[in-house]
Amino acid sequence: MTYVVTDKCIACKYTDCVEVCPVDCFYEGENMLVIHPDECIDCGVCEPECPVDAILPDTEPDTEHWVEFNRKYSEIWPVLFERRDSPPDAESHEGEEGKLEKYFSEKPGLGS
Repeated sequence: MTYVVTDKCIACKYTDCVEVCPVDCFYEGENMLVIHPDECIDCGVCEPECPVDAILPDTEPDTEHWVEFNRKYSEIWPVLFERRDSPPDAESHEGEEGKLEKYFSEKPGLGS
């Protein structure tokens, strides 16, 4: 099992999860985070830290796509191992539908 980040993170990009990760398996895009599925140790400490429920175990239904999505971008984006401020408009995007199509950016974030 591994954990994955879903499109709920897009445009919110809360990083409370990064702060508690014991293995630094989070990677930063311009407007979201992903988890490297081969580096995640399945401890689950990140899941309850996400205020928008964007982190799921890969055992949840319909997460196969997210495993590959997280793998792809974790291999090209920089690692993030410290908490950062979320975007100023993050709260306005919480619970919004269709964020992958509307806002997703393949550009990397700054990393740690």
